[in-house]
Amino acid sequence: MNSKKILTGITTTGTPHLGNYVGAIRPAIASSKEQDHDSFFFLADYHALIKSKDCEGLRQSCLEIAATWIASGLDIDHTYFYRQSDIPEILELNWILSNFTAKGLMNRAHAYKAAVDENEKVDPDKGITMGLFSYPVLMAADILMFNATHVPVGQDQVQHIEMTRDIAQRFNHHYGEIFAVPEGVIDNESSILPGLDGRKMSKSYGNIIPLFCDSISLRKHVMKIKTNSLEPGEPKSTEDCLLFDIYKSFASESEINSMKKGLEDGMSWGDAKNELYELLDGQLSNHRLIYDELIGDPSYLDKVLQQGAERAREVAKSNLHEIKSALGLGTLS
Repeated sequence: MNSKKILTGITTTGTPHLGNYVGAIRPAIASSKEQDHDSFFFLADYHALIKSKDCEGLRQSCLEIAATWIASGLDIDHTYFYRQSDIPEILELNWILSNFTAKGLMNRAHAYKAAVDENEKVDPDKGITMGLFSYPVLMAADILMFNATHVPVGQDQVQHIEMTRDIAQRFNHHYGEIFAVPEGVIDNESSILPGLDGRKMSKSYGNIIPLFCDSISLRKHVMKIKTNSLEPGEPKSTEDCLLFDIYKSFASESEINSMKKGLEDGMSWGDAKNELYELLDGQLSNHRLIYDELIGDPSYLDKVLQQGAERAREVAKSNLHEIKSALGLGTLS
C-alpha cells in the first residue's frame, strides 16, 4: 500500500445532488486516478442514522449514492469502495477511541452546539441522542481505521478533522505512533456549491438540484434558481450571482468568459438559465444513462460493495490487530 491515503465518505440521506458531485465526488474520482496514493470511498450509512429513521429511505439512498459514484467514473478495481456498516471493525475502533476523547471536546462540536441552541431555554439536551453527541468520534474511527493521511472536506467539516487529529495524538501519546495524524484538504473553489435559494446546496434546506434527474426535471430545477429583477438588456454582475456560480463549476474557462460577457452585455436571465441547463444536460447525460442502468440492478451494486468491503476489511483487521495489541487487548501469548 501507499503511505498516502485519501478517504471520502457521503452520508446516505437523500438523493445525490450537484453539490455532492462538485464538492466531493468529482474531485475524489479525479484524485483517485493518480498513482501516488490509495483511495477509500464509502457510504456513511451509520452516520445517516443520526438524522433518519426511515429504513426504506436509507436503502434507497445507499442505492442511489453507490450508483452515482460508479456512474461518475469511479474505478472500483483500483479503489476501496465500501459501505460503512459492512466494516464492523469501525465500530470496535469507535469504542476504543471514545476512551481517548474528552467530553469537553464533544461539547464544542458544532452540530451538538447548534442542537442545544435550538432548544433555547427548554431542556438543552431535548431530542439530542448520543449518536449526535458522539458523531465526531465515529468520524474519527472512519478515518483512523485506515490511517487516512488526507481527508477532503468542506469548511463546515474542518472542526471534525481537528477533533480526529486531537484523538489520534492523545492515543499516540500513550501508545506510540500507531495512527497517522490526518490532514484536512480544503478546496475553497469547489467545496460549497450554492443551492436554488443561495444557501449551501443541502438536502436539509430543500434547495438541491438532483445530479441525475431526467432532462425535463433538470430544466425545471434550473429555472427555479433565484435571480434578481434586472430586465433583458440591463447589465448583470456575476458577483454573488447564484446562476453564474453554478455555471462556472461545470464550464471551461472560455465558456465562463463567454457567459460573463453575455450577462454584462444584458443577456436575459431566461437565456442564461437555458445556457446553464444545456451545459449541465450535456455533461451529465451519458453518466445519467449509466446511473439509470445501475439503479435497475441493485444486486450488482450489492456485489460491488461486498467485494469492496472484503478488500477494506483486510486493511481494517490488520490495523485493528496492531491497535489492540498496543492496548494490551487480545491473545495472552
